[in-house]
Amino acid sequence: YTSPHSIPIVIATHSSFRTVEVSDPALSPDGLTFITVKTPNLRGRGDICCYVPDTDRTDLPVYVLLHGVYGSAWAWALKGGAHRTAAGLVAAGSIGPAVVAMPSDGLWGDGSAYSAHDDRRFDRWIADDVLRAVRENVPAAADGAAACLGGLSMGGYGALRLGALYADRFRAVSGHSSITRLAEMAQFVEEPLAAYRADTAYPDVIDAIRSCGDRLPRLRFDCGTEDPLIGGNRRLHAELTAAGIRHDYAEYPGGHSWAYWAEHVSATLRFFDRAVRAADG
Repeated sequence: YTSPHSIPIVIATHSSFRTVEVSDPALSPDGLTFITVKTPNLRGRGDICCYVPDTDRTDLPVYVLLHGVYGSAWAWALKGGAHRTAAGLVAAGSIGPAVVAMPSDGLWGDGSAYSAHDDRRFDRWIADDVLRAVRENVPAAADGAAACLGGLSMGGYGALRLGALYADRFRAVSGHSSITRLAEMAQFVEEPLAAYRADTAYPDVIDAIRSCGDRLPRLRFDCGTEDPLIGGNRRLHAELTAAGIRHDYAEYPGGHSWAYWAEHVSATLRFFDRAVRAADG
């Protein structure tokens, strides 16, 4: 197809998406692949950065990592080195190979909160589109292979909340320095909370988890002891404990920073690996 301005437009005929662009592996650094798809859930395009191990396997699990406010699809790799951490763990035999998918949040305002608002389904972009785009365009990631969901700060909120609301999609969920209640977004964004609340069911993580019942995936989260969100994480831990909901919670020295997340993403990857192995074994 050619536009009236003679600019070629790619329309995928083998894809769930109207248009797809995938980076050239020969030009992509450190085993990274970049995917851009057009989706009605975003009313436009969304980006995904993927770490793909050097393997001939076509049955790898997909570990999705969600970034925080102000960031985009490149943040986990190019600020947190998540792809290098994954590669090192695989090389050491600490985890099995996996595709690590790092999508944008939809690039709304300072952060979309990965929730439904402003006529966009930022939640379904993550729960539906990202997994489909990776499985259709990364041969190592087989359709139907296991998936896990993690994130930091706003991305931790997205992971904990969406992991419960879309429990059938994910084997395990992990959050670092997570926002646990929508009201905490006000600490980071200039957009009014009312913009997020309009179409957001269960805006607080604990309510989303309670709505899930016994379908909840394996759950872990951690927070730095100098992090401004430590109070909310402790509260969520206490609420889950009081409700008898199984989870792992840890606190470590550190604040709300990339130094903390780069250090502790390995805990998420190990947790995901154990969950996948337990389910497959």
